[in-house]
Amino acid sequence: MRTSNIEIEGLSIAIREAGPADAPAFLLLHGWPQSSYAFERVIGRLATDYRVVAPDLPCIGGSQGMPKAGDKKTLARLMRGIAEACGLRQLVAAGHDVGGQIVFALLRDHPEILSGAAIMDVVVPGVAPWEEVIRNPMIWHFAFHAVPALPETLVSGHQSTYFDFFFNALSKGRAAIPAEAREIYARAYSRPESLQAGFDWYRAFPEDAKANALAPTQPIAIPVLYLRGSAESGDIGDYVDGLRAAGLSNVEGDIIADSGHFVADENPEALATRLARFHREISAARSGPTWRQA
Repeated sequence: MRTSNIEIEGLSIAIREAGPADAPAFLLLHGWPQSSYAFERVIGRLATDYRVVAPDLPCIGGSQGMPKAGDKKTLARLMRGIAEACGLRQLVAAGHDVGGQIVFALLRDHPEILSGAAIMDVVVPGVAPWEEVIRNPMIWHFAFHAVPALPETLVSGHQSTYFDFFFNALSKGRAAIPAEAREIYARAYSRPESLQAGFDWYRAFPEDAKANALAPTQPIAIPVLYLRGSAESGDIGDYVDGLRAAGLSNVEGDIIADSGHFVADENPEALATRLARFHREISAARSGPTWRQA
């Protein structure tokens, strides 16, 4: 595995990459409160047959420079820049948590760069069941993280303790996220600007929801795979139906076994296997019958 930095719009984006340079590609986007390290064990499993690039999102971990905004349209444009700078071809963008929201923005705004997309363990602002999710008192942190300045003040210096709450509550078992990974994630948000960048993703939700509520000019036929961990709450069918209603005409859903919210940490082998299968299906569809509707 190689690490490097790419300059995009005045920002320095740290990436992990592996696999043959000319192979079909994956772009793996992490969520909160993680970094590209979340895909460490997934990358190795995919890199035999695919080129895999996993960036630290802007201002997180090894990435330097604050993006102009935390809305997913802005972040998707930056991720397109990464894909183009790396020369990724036959690209499947796969995003977890906030990374999945960015993938949705890529589908809407930059579909021409994608052969397929995977959205994992997340509700997309403005897309059903968004309204149901944000009314759930168990999702209190959406509102807290959106408060200006206060989350940074309270969490700064306590990243490990605060993040541990979510790792323990949302994974299938407390041992699913090892201590080493937790330390890496806490360090990734140790700078004040990193904490702000992460909380800005939540502050942008109203803007994201407004953008996503607008119907696309035409249905988006790119194959999309929606994944949830088996121990995640909520009915996966509600999420798949919501994506279809939002203009994604070619969506299927699947469950990652033995996993809660943090699928890449909890069951990297199953996730890598399912993503590779999805990529193969897309490739086969190019030379065979039209991609099947789920």
